Amino acid sequence: MKHLKQVFGGSLQQYTMALALVALVVIFDVISGGRMLTASNFQNLISGNAYVLVLAIGMVMVIVVGHIDLSVGSVAAFVGMSVAISIRDWGLPWWAGLLLGIVVGILVGAWHGFWLAKMGIPGFITTLAGMMIFRGLVIWMSHSISVPVPREFQVLGAGYLPEWGPAFTGMNNSTLVLGIIAAAWFIYHELRRRASLLARNHEAPLWATVVRLTLIVVVIGYLTYLFGSGRPGTSFPIPGLILVALVIIYHVITQRTRLGRHIYAVGGNKAAAALSGVSVPKVYFVVMMNMSFLAAIAGILFVGRATSAGPSDGTMWELDAIAAVFIGGAAVSGGIGTVVGSMIGGLVMAVLNSGLMLMGVGADQTQVIKGLVLLAAVAFDVRNKVQGKPSVIGAMTRRFAKDKPNPVSTTD
Repeated sequence: MKHLKQVFGGSLQQYTMALALVALVVIFDVISGGRMLTASNFQNLISGNAYVLVLAIGMVMVIVVGHIDLSVGSVAAFVGMSVAISIRDWGLPWWAGLLLGIVVGILVGAWHGFWLAKMGIPGFITTLAGMMIFRGLVIWMSHSISVPVPREFQVLGAGYLPEWGPAFTGMNNSTLVLGIIAAAWFIYHELRRRASLLARNHEAPLWATVVRLTLIVVVIGYLTYLFGSGRPGTSFPIPGLILVALVIIYHVITQRTRLGRHIYAVGGNKAAAALSGVSVPKVYFVVMMNMSFLAAIAGILFVGRATSAGPSDGTMWELDAIAAVFIGGAAVSGGIGTVVGSMIGGLVMAVLNSGLMLMGVGADQTQVIKGLVLLAAVAFDVRNKVQGKPSVIGAMTRRFAKDKPNPVSTTD
């Protein structure tokens, strides 16, 4: 266990869900006869779930500060419909419609932020009202009829990275370059991390760094091959590229900036944060506005993939986003949660959907299984917070120690 902790950076618990994700992929691939680990399935998995993962990025920040947003699905649908109608009926170019949708999302977020930060109405009630208001507006605006969007939106929602240059590798060159950049960045990051640990006189075995680098680079290489070797005309999806960019940006914001520190401070102890000079209403306002901004992006990605905006778009999206955040390790009481963890939680839900579909499991049974997974993830979080209760990994470690024979003692 000591060696595993050194390889995984000293804490196995944060990797539990990532390991569960890998296990799910392998199990479904075996059960489905190799249909899980295919280029087309993974491309569809990313494109088809990008909007939920984008919502999860914003939702984790809302949950960390101790609130919840029930309106994101309705806001995404409202933005998508606004964009489609503005282009069709007002004659706006596609890019102007895109900008309009983002502005609408920001304004909706400011509306929610006002009621929470200035009027003191809890986020649950504020966004519950928003869910009803914007769902009604979508139906009223559309007259219950779908509205098509231009081809440019279809590229954003369902397009692929372009091909260029010689095809001597048998892969899409754009995807290949993306994979090389990802591997190079990870190597650079790990080497800097090790140098920082050594500079602070912390233990950082070279072998553990090499093993960790090897494992991650192999995974990146395999995913690069998987996405880049599909049928002609396909590669890494553009929605996935947008998602990766957002994950990097928001990971930096939440972990490396003053705003991020304030978000976690408010979620950990609102009164203490206020006493230390943090403007709690400002944090609430920014977090809610950001959530609707990301809901606008999610809505635009979805209508691009669906090729039209419909009156029922966004239904139950908020529940998928909330489930992704909690499965990814966020605490029910707030103060704990990460963007990367939420992405892993969202991918677990996506893999469950895809794998169960490949197995022929119905939508009703799939919902039951997803609900049980969510319940198990939250129970795991609650158990870890009970004083004196070991985590699952801790319990396994203790059991292993009990089963291990004691060395024979000798006396002179």
